[in-house]
Amino acid sequence: MIRMRTTLDLPAPLLDEAQRLLGFKSKTDTVVLSLTELIRRHRIDELKSLAGKVDLGIDLARSRRRPGPLRARTAQVARSKVVREHARPLAKS
Repeated sequence: MIRMRTTLDLPAPLLDEAQRLLGFKSKTDTVVLSLTELIRRHRIDELKSLAGKVDLGIDLARSRRRPGPLRARTAQVARSKVVREHARPLAKS
């Protein structure tokens, strides 16, 4: 990360409260985290504004369908094989 030295004229009570809330002793850490959080929230708001506006080219109806009878039968056969392989024969008395 490239750092830049700058002079800011910040209200002392505002910076003091931000430091206290964030638990930082460093004014630099307080400002960096605050700016990072501001940018993150703005990006989230931008993404939320795109809801329903982006066409992903996905057939939702098809993607939500359950497996057809052939797939379901194949899965059932596979499960029954696993059950048989793990079943122990009863011991004769």
